[in-house]
This record gives sequence, C-alpha cells and structure tokens, in this order.
Amino acid sequence: MDGYRILEIKRSVFENNDKDADRLRQQLKKDRTFLLNLMSSPGSGKTTTLKKTIAALKDEYRIGVMEADIDSDVDAAAIEGTGAKVIQLHTGGMCHLDADMTRQGLEGLGDEDLDIAILENVGNLVCPAEFDTGSVKNAMILSVPEGDDKPLKYPLMFTICDCLLINKIDVLPYFDFDIEECSKRARRLNPNIKIIPICAKTGEGISDFAAWIKAETAAWIG
Repeated sequence: MDGYRILEIKRSVFENNDKDADRLRQQLKKDRTFLLNLMSSPGSGKTTTLKKTIAALKDEYRIGVMEADIDSDVDAAAIEGTGAKVIQLHTGGMCHLDADMTRQGLEGLGDEDLDIAILENVGNLVCPAEFDTGSVKNAMILSVPEGDDKPLKYPLMFTICDCLLINKIDVLPYFDFDIEECSKRARRLNPNIKIIPICAKTGEGISDFAAWIKAETAAWIG
C-alpha cells in the first residue's frame, strides 16, 4: 500500500556531521589550534605512544588530550601524569566520536589555550573511520601482533588516515609481519599516507612522529 516513507537516516547523519566537522575546522583555524584524531584497535599502544609523543613536544607546544572511551578513566589518569591538559570523554556506549561530540570535548578542554589538541578515539577500526570528527589530520596505530593484512580488512580506516604508525616493531622477530608488504597495501588505498615504524615502549621512531606533528601544526597555524 506504500503508506509509509523511507528515510535514508545513515546518509543524513553523515551529511550533517560532515558539515558540522567543516564548521569545527574553521573554528580551530581561527583559534590557531591543531587537532589530531588518533585511532586504532584496542591494545595497539595508543596511550603509551601518546605519552612518549607528549614528552617530545611539551616544551614547544601547549598540548591537550581528549580520551574517548565507552567507560572508565584509566587512559586519562595515565595521560595526566605527562603534564598535558586532559579530559575524559564517555561515549555512552557509542563506538565512535562525531564532530559535535568532539566540539563538546574541546569546550571542556578549553582549546583556546592550546596549540595542539589530540583526540584518542575509541579503540575500533570500523566506526571511528566513518565519522569526521572535525580534526585537521587523522593518524592511526597498527601494532605488529595485529597482522600486516589489516589494510585489506579495514580499507576505510587506512584511506582516511594521513599517518600510519606501525607500533611494537621490537617484536617483529616473533610475528609473521611484513612491514614492506603492509606499507604497499596501505599505499594502494592511500598513496599519500605517511608511514612511521615505532616502538612506543622504547621510544624508537617517536621523534619522527613528533616531527610530522610539528610540520603539520606549522602548516595549519601558519
């Protein structure tokens, strides 16, 4: 009888979020704040990587971190010890952040006093890739134990990221992980992606990541 309407909810949500994300970037540009969205699967080493990265940058930049999680404040407590400004964001069960949620986080963090804001997104390689948070750049961490086939399984995540950190390279001898093959797979999806092998535990490669953030921040702030 066709007595009903079909609404393309998913499309509408994405379109509205994309517009909101663009507005947020405009505000960040005006505030001269660089926002980095850091994503990965659980256990990849995001928080440890952040701690080492903050240590490499904190003498030159005012840094704030938004720790997003479904629950708990474990990561925020860990970051607090770095001296960076930090706020914990609870997503209420949602597996991602969108632009409006990120804006609320920035307001709570007080981005007017920051040069660099970092969003540690919810640990997930699917949902966070689908929502533009309003970040200036996206980065992701892939750890060696996860396998070098992740670009084949989660192509969108690798497509939307500007920087790929391959973490836990200290355990390469114990896993069947081919960095060259992983890099080829990532670059087929995203020819411009920056790939940096790191070991967050020892600090290897962190200076390269910090240098990338410096360059992107300078380009954004002008």
